[in-house]
Parts: sequence; structure tokens; C-alpha cells
Amino acid sequence: MMEIIRASREDAEQLLALQKLCFRNEAERLNNFDIPPMLQTLPEIIEEFNSHFFLKSVEDGAIIGSVRAYEADGNCYIGKLIVHPESQNKGIGAALMKQIEQAFSHVKRYELFTGADSGKTIHLYNKLGYRSYSIKQINDQLSFVYMEKLNKS
Repeated sequence: MMEIIRASREDAEQLLALQKLCFRNEAERLNNFDIPPMLQTLPEIIEEFNSHFFLKSVEDGAIIGSVRAYEADGNCYIGKLIVHPESQNKGIGAALMKQIEQAFSHVKRYELFTGADSGKTIHLYNKLGYRSYSIKQINDQLSFVYMEKLNKS
């Protein structure tokens, strides 16, 4: 049975390994392994626990998904939604997103970004009520789409 619970620093090594596995396809597609999720180090992710709230999805004792967020100026900034490739398309990403929104239910809005050509990810975020409000060109191969969702609660 899958459960979503708060992650801790002790999970950092597993989270980082899962992050690199999940972003590997993106890096290969871009032919660029110098993207931030691939470059993050163990000390950096451990440090991130000081400012971010991490959730993990656990099944049979293994971490199969995660998302992290922080609050600033009444907004919740969500990042690095990851689900193990073998566990994708089973609702885990959507469940993680709903849980992180609940954890920040007092904010005015939620914001995130993803690769502009990450169709499946953008579809998921649209399904969850996120709307694109900006596209930022990073380089010749990479653009980010910034998305937001107003909190109606």
C-alpha cells in the first residue's frame, strides 16, 4: 500500500537518487546533463530541508515519489515533483500535489514551473487546475512554462 508522509533529512540520499533517475530522461532528451536537478548534491538537498517542506510517497518501504515546496509572500512555490518511472501514471503525482497543497492550504496561490515541452507533466498540472502564465526561454533547447493556481479555500 502506498502512503504519503513528510520526508526528513534521513531520506535525502534516496530522494536525490530518485530525483536524478526521474530527470535523466529530460537530460537525455535535451542532451544536457547540466540541469539543476541532475547537478544537485547531497549536501545541497540536505540544506534544502531548512527552507522546504518535503513529502515522500512510500510503497513497500521504498520511496517512489516526492515533491517539495516553500512559502514566500503568501505564495507556495512547488518544485521537483518526481515519481519513479515504474510507478508513473498511477495517480501518485496527483496525490503528492494534492497533499502539498493541503500542507499549504493557507496561501493565496500556488506556483510551479516545468519544461515547456514536458507535455505529460503540463497535462497533469492543467488537470489539477494550474494555468500557464509565462514562458521563459533558458537557452536554445530549453524553455520553462510557469504555472499558477489560485487557492479557493
